[in-house]
Amino acid sequence: MTLKQLFILPFLLHFALVCGLYAWLTLERQIAVLKKEVRVGDFVNAGADPERSRRIARNVANQFELPVFALFAALFLYFSGHIAPVDVAAAWLFLAGRVIHTGVQTLTNNVPLRGIVYTITFVAVVMLMVRVALVVFGLQMPGLHLS
Repeated sequence: MTLKQLFILPFLLHFALVCGLYAWLTLERQIAVLKKEVRVGDFVNAGADPERSRRIARNVANQFELPVFALFAALFLYFSGHIAPVDVAAAWLFLAGRVIHTGVQTLTNNVPLRGIVYTITFVAVVMLMVRVALVVFGLQMPGLHLS
């Protein structure tokens, strides 16, 4: 695989994660309706979900918060042609953080652990945004050679 492919792959896999979350959310909502925990019409208003699907719905929403900055950075670095190995590492760290955070948020009620795990994604996004700033302002990190 090329450096560009290794860089973009985690973002494509993140999209797959989001698709999987939407499918899981739909299934959990259907189960809740069949168990008569909610009525279909209850979903007109946000927050009608039973606890299990509420955690999944909140995680889906999380996929469109901090990750937006990662996607911006990815697009910028990709189309500017300034992808370096550190960017690939940050992209995979971002994906790992998203997957772990999804597991903790949807399968547990452990909020302190979720906060700790969130840091993984945050660090990855900061790495990517710093790289964008370095490229935009023509700066170089010591020991980092752009290809």
